[in-house]
Amino acid sequence: MNKILVTGAAGFIGFHLANRLLKEDWEVVGIDNLNDYYDVDLKNARLDILQKSENFKLHKVSLENLEEVKNVFEVEKPEYVVNLAAQAGVRYSLTNPHAYTSSNIEGFLNILEGCRHNGVKHLIYASSSSVYGANKNMPFSVGDNVDHPVSLYAATKKANELMAHTYSHLYNIPTTGLRFFTVYGPWGRPDMALFLFTKAILEEKPIDVFNHGMMKRDFTYIDDIVEGIYRLINHIPKPNNSWDALNPDPSFSKAPYKVFNIGNNQPVELNYFIESIEKALGKKAIKNLLPLQPGDVVETYANVDHLKDEVGFKPDTKIEKGIQSFVDWYRDYNKI
Repeated sequence: MNKILVTGAAGFIGFHLANRLLKEDWEVVGIDNLNDYYDVDLKNARLDILQKSENFKLHKVSLENLEEVKNVFEVEKPEYVVNLAAQAGVRYSLTNPHAYTSSNIEGFLNILEGCRHNGVKHLIYASSSSVYGANKNMPFSVGDNVDHPVSLYAATKKANELMAHTYSHLYNIPTTGLRFFTVYGPWGRPDMALFLFTKAILEEKPIDVFNHGMMKRDFTYIDDIVEGIYRLINHIPKPNNSWDALNPDPSFSKAPYKVFNIGNNQPVELNYFIESIEKALGKKAIKNLLPLQPGDVVETYANVDHLKDEVGFKPDTKIEKGIQSFVDWYRDYNKI
């Protein structure tokens, strides 16, 4: 039985990935500090499901605590690591910047050190579509320049990619960065649009619609995200000698390092996203139309050719189906 460490195991993506791994007979070690960035009861409800398996073990640890992270690695000796713990959210980073350097920089460094000193076979870590920042070249490709982030959150995710490459180069640790594109679905985060909109519409309260609903997002269903991660766990990067230092491609390296987009490859306008929620709920939204928020980008759109070429998979869940699945879960979870 393979042993894997999943950080952020009580989080949205971490929970779904851990659940899938347990069903596939992996031994899953979870790390989560159960902070109160959003509803802790939701995190505990996810953990209740995972803890039904005897192959799941949780360590309540903050990534920025070096000694505790070091102890988890030394005690558990995971073969693989998927780092999904982070301080999330673009808008929150405008008012709480230090939370991002603490969790996303210091915390990730501690994970890299744990991998370095404990013979981990492969580190997969969450990056973000936000790294594309001011880039207007659509669809976003992993070969694009990502030197112009427009939020601190994005800057920390770009930093994670740079840090991972450094450790791949210096210590030969295989690392894979995954640029997620607007993940949604059942058990989602309460601070994200789908959750906020569904709750407000059911309560007949107004929803804030930034850029007058004319933003586009490459909404990616959670099951597609998990499938992509799962296929990549044993797809371990190798040094690529075709990398040209005079014409460097940022998606791979002479070190055992790779970066992939995981997105639906079908951007959806926010107004249509809201219409789909209204249809699933059978209720109309009250819209509070607002300008573009600082740190936001107008459009995200993923080129997923590299992912498809490497592991034969690309996300394809239709937005209407994904939203209906979330609404069904939301009604059941909240007994509506």
